[in-house]
Amino acid sequence: MSDASFDFDVIVIGAGYGGFDAAKHAAEHGLKVAIIESRDMGGTCVNRGCVPSKALLAASGRVRELADADHLAGFGIHAAPVRFERQKIADHANQLVATIRGNLTKTLERAGVTIIRGQGRLESAQAVGVREISGVDRVITGKDVILATGSDPFVPPGIETDGRSVFTSDEAVSLEWLPRWLAIIGSGYIGLEFADVYTALGCEVTMIEALDRVMPTFDPDITRIAARHLIDGRDIDARSGVLAQSIKPGAPVQIDLVDMKTREPVETLEVDAVLVATGRVPSSRNLNLDKLGVETQRGFVPINDRMQVLANGQPVPHLWAVGDVTGKLMLAHTAAAQGTVAIDNILGHSREIDYRSIPAATFTHPEISSVGLSEADAKQLAADQGFELGVVRSYFKANSKALAELDSDGLMKLLFNKASGEVLGAHIYGLHAADLIQEVANAVARRQSVRQLSTEVHTHPTLSEVVEVAYKQAAASLLTPA
Repeated sequence: MSDASFDFDVIVIGAGYGGFDAAKHAAEHGLKVAIIESRDMGGTCVNRGCVPSKALLAASGRVRELADADHLAGFGIHAAPVRFERQKIADHANQLVATIRGNLTKTLERAGVTIIRGQGRLESAQAVGVREISGVDRVITGKDVILATGSDPFVPPGIETDGRSVFTSDEAVSLEWLPRWLAIIGSGYIGLEFADVYTALGCEVTMIEALDRVMPTFDPDITRIAARHLIDGRDIDARSGVLAQSIKPGAPVQIDLVDMKTREPVETLEVDAVLVATGRVPSSRNLNLDKLGVETQRGFVPINDRMQVLANGQPVPHLWAVGDVTGKLMLAHTAAAQGTVAIDNILGHSREIDYRSIPAATFTHPEISSVGLSEADAKQLAADQGFELGVVRSYFKANSKALAELDSDGLMKLLFNKASGEVLGAHIYGLHAADLIQEVANAVARRQSVRQLSTEVHTHPTLSEVVEVAYKQAAASLLTPA
């Protein structure tokens, strides 16, 4: 039942996936909800991230497939030269964004959520000042307030952007033009996905990574095999250990490269365009958090596993935060899960979130995915807790479905406790890796043992048998056989 002393039971600042799921979940449980959004409904994921980029990857992936004469010849297929219309590919992405944004807005309206278009900032833990798009300023009160303001692309010092010749992923999803020669700064999942799109559409790419290896955030074994196909096998010149010290927009764009360690000049590149894919930073600056004594950590809002905002290590009553602004795992599905957890706690159902079981995927062709611990973290946990770490590898080359698709370059690495059999993590590169990882994520969430998992029957012939083989290998290597 609503508390009449407040305008709303819950006020959510930000209508990305975290804010959306929180608002929807709250409204479905009878709470009176307001959601405040200063930009487009749906936040980064719907408008500038997952949704449009997957539409571009789907279209460019078809182009890549049809243009791969050698692969098609293996099936006895000979296709005509591929033609594509850049604008229609861009339109596909834009139309998908509009559809999903509209669906999301209607869902909230049907649930009875009050949508306020404007900028929100904290006046207290239970009061939010709103500057509406119309220019009107007002204060609304809520029994609980959830911060879900998301993140923005990070542009390092020395790099100037103009949105056209030097741009971030925000602009790249519009696919306004196809530069002949594109430099991509960063080789994380954003850089890799856009390299996949642009090379499929005929662009030459130079990838610049400041750290000492390309794809530094991925498992080293996965990187070895993935880089062979996603970088070396394409029109990509990848450089690691070099820093783009300065980038100036123009025609051409000038990039001054220096050695990451010594800062000695390495080279000056002149390219048609630059995509800055150096990660994301939280959008917390205008929230007025210092008024409540909340100190951000590099802009991230500190929270506990119940999603309560912390000040000096203690929860601030009635104040919650979810999604990218918390910096936990900057993924749309993490934000959505956090939003639901926050509302459940507001409703009095004590819930925490299990970050270890949340999977991540990179939608290249083929895909990369992971869940749970990295091998380095698993080794550390094994040393700390005194158990032996098990590591097995399962290869797509032995999988009938992958062989039928003539796409059998792939690897799954499974990490587990050799005494208990508990699954600690997995890393996959190969066909449909983003779908395959979910099975392992469920096992991690349930803290299941490979002993039990190895007896589960998988459909033949499917790619899921790559996971089955890994489970069976792991079960066979346990220190205490059944």
